[in-house]
Amino acid sequence: MKREYCGLVGISGHPEAARMAYFGLYALQHRGQESAGIVTWDGIKLREQRGMGLVADVFNERHLGKELKGSTAVGHTRYSTTGASLLRNAQPFMVRFGEYRLAIGHNGNLVNAQALRQELEEQGSIFQTTMDSEVIVHLIARNLNGKSLEEAVALACSRIQGAYSLVILANNKLIALRDPLGFRPLALGRMGDAYVVASETCAFDLLEAEYLRCIEPGEMVVIEDHGLSSRRFAEAAPSKSCIFELVYFARPDSLVFGREVYAARKRMGELLAQEAPVDADFIMPFPDSGMYAAVGYAQASGMPFELGMIRNHYIGRTFIQPSQDMRDFGVRVKLNPVRSLIKNKRLVIIEDSIVRGTTIRTRVKKLREMGAREIHMRVSCPPIRHPCYFGIDFSSKGELIASNHPVPDIARYIGLDSLHYLSIDGLLNSVGKDMGYCLACFDGRYPVDVDPACSKMCLEDKCCG
Repeated sequence: MKREYCGLVGISGHPEAARMAYFGLYALQHRGQESAGIVTWDGIKLREQRGMGLVADVFNERHLGKELKGSTAVGHTRYSTTGASLLRNAQPFMVRFGEYRLAIGHNGNLVNAQALRQELEEQGSIFQTTMDSEVIVHLIARNLNGKSLEEAVALACSRIQGAYSLVILANNKLIALRDPLGFRPLALGRMGDAYVVASETCAFDLLEAEYLRCIEPGEMVVIEDHGLSSRRFAEAAPSKSCIFELVYFARPDSLVFGREVYAARKRMGELLAQEAPVDADFIMPFPDSGMYAAVGYAQASGMPFELGMIRNHYIGRTFIQPSQDMRDFGVRVKLNPVRSLIKNKRLVIIEDSIVRGTTIRTRVKKLREMGAREIHMRVSCPPIRHPCYFGIDFSSKGELIASNHPVPDIARYIGLDSLHYLSIDGLLNSVGKDMGYCLACFDGRYPVDVDPACSKMCLEDKCCG
């Protein structure tokens, strides 16, 4: 399956922190549609509301206006990277340790969670969920004796491996941090006297917050009543930020890793037009994923841009629905061709990525039925040949069509007249070579040691099987 992750929001110093967190999560809904949660600190205790479904379905005015009191809040919108789609796995995850009451939200995936969980259980820890995130909570708890919260968090992070951006609410403290390799994004902003952290800057725009900067890899930001402080909890290392954020997942109006997503995707299309030109009647995307690369391809090639398929915006992304049955349903109802544009035309379809190929095959078949004369496809990233263990939902090599078939075979399977992918060099030139990216899904070079036998279901199978 193609694994995707979560959206994080933290608010500190705002009288309506829960409402601000709600709006922030609303802006980050694309990062996960299974569950959502907000936890606040009211000065005495943590208050929570979590539920399955979209942000707008989980919260109402009673929650935001009365129940979730406090000036500090953390919020989370989730898609299951590890752990089943169950309410008990919805985040933020809330616990109590001595004087501390903690809520934690996690974006990413830990590659050593199974081994750590087994070790902690042997030492007496009792787990309530199938989330890898709960491992972090237990590690923090075991390090709290005689140490500050910040020290306990740093020691916990020294044990975990993989991708993690975290927001932690501890009494009135808001802690935000990124793993030493910077796999997942997390940004810092300000709203008047209040601070906000979020996975993407599109949340700041909705909140009318000022973007300050990215939280750095290996950095821990602590926000409390007397202000903001920062410390390093891990030594600086060459960054390995997930390039797929820029290819597909982040909203195009966001800054991610300090890069403008829209400009990066448009540049991918421009370079793709240089690498793989084709003679056709017009360029079209499969909305909305290939939209911005298609604009770049059309402008660079000089060919017209058309919206040859119309999207039903009331259907969620097929990509981030957890079961294959739901994905197949989404394919059928999500997009419909414009017959008058398609009939007897030579099309160039721009897509951001191909994972299994099943969704695209269904759409191409529909275009053939509408009378398309030629269908060429250009993909704005290289072939995905290797599983991701750091938070993207393509966790099995057998599910990756490019891992098992050469490009001409993929073209025949999908029903295309030609198929070309953007090169790795082209992709890096699109996003800027001045910072490091994880390219493991393309080249198999994992920046952290992983167990190839361990997939998304490892931790869940151990807990539930």
